Amino acid sequence: MTVRHFLSLMDCTTAELTSLLKRGIELKSLHRQGVIYEPLKNRVLAMIFEKASTRTRVSFEAGMIQLGGQAIFLSPRDTQLGRGEPIEDSARVLSSMCDAVMIRTFAHQTLETFAQYSQVPVINGLSDDLHPCQLLADMQTYLEHRGSIQGKTVAWIGDGNNMCNTFIQAAMQFDFQLKVACPEGYEPDQQFLAAAGDRVTLTRDPREAVAGAHLVNTDVWASMGQEDEAQARLKRFAPYQVTPELLDLADKSVLFMHCLPAHRGEEVSAELMDDPRSVVFDQAENRLHAQKALVEFLLVD
Repeated sequence: MTVRHFLSLMDCTTAELTSLLKRGIELKSLHRQGVIYEPLKNRVLAMIFEKASTRTRVSFEAGMIQLGGQAIFLSPRDTQLGRGEPIEDSARVLSSMCDAVMIRTFAHQTLETFAQYSQVPVINGLSDDLHPCQLLADMQTYLEHRGSIQGKTVAWIGDGNNMCNTFIQAAMQFDFQLKVACPEGYEPDQQFLAAAGDRVTLTRDPREAVAGAHLVNTDVWASMGQEDEAQARLKRFAPYQVTPELLDLADKSVLFMHCLPAHRGEEVSAELMDDPRSVVFDQAENRLHAQKALVEFLLVD
């Protein structure tokens, strides 16, 4: 049997992704009703963290427990990967002991190499290129609040980072238009732009990107590993702060999302986080339920 991995949104069909969102909503409902549902009894997820995280660790760990399984947290201090063991060797060993592996790392190539040598599904918990699990949660949140995102307009304001790259893939898979506003030199990866074609529009003006948008997204201006650039980025991105006034230019049904953690007063004004149009905390919770749907999809026949 062929092992399914989830390294990017493109590893699933549009139908499969849509099914995952609906299943995430179902699992959320079951959880809120207090229904015990444990299809992953005695299944183990290994979680390799080269980059620290609150939401990724807690959502995967809690999700596995809620589905009847277990999760093992592994930091660079806890594995031989942190001491130079080849990725190929670690993949062979860990995948012989666990039922799935989630990796949160820097280089996307690490994920691809690990998946190549793994006997079990490998999940991208984040790489410098992509963050597909976050987009599952984002798309589930939009579906819950506004219905299908097909044919809508989405705005990305700020750094053309891994989240922006993944929104480009989401535009392709979920059939929406994406408008990206970023400073010159901070564009999303060209390979993703090329694949998306005219689904994505680049602009330097946040007001232009937000005009008529049904969903507005942003992220921190300096990601993990870019701390030495933080001051220069603060100055460069200052005109790209998302505020209630900027959101007023969007469609009246607009939602605001941020994958968190947020730097209030930088990429997002402090008051916008608690604006009625903000769904950032629903979005955060949905990491749990979307990922439960994903792990179920990958592990349950």
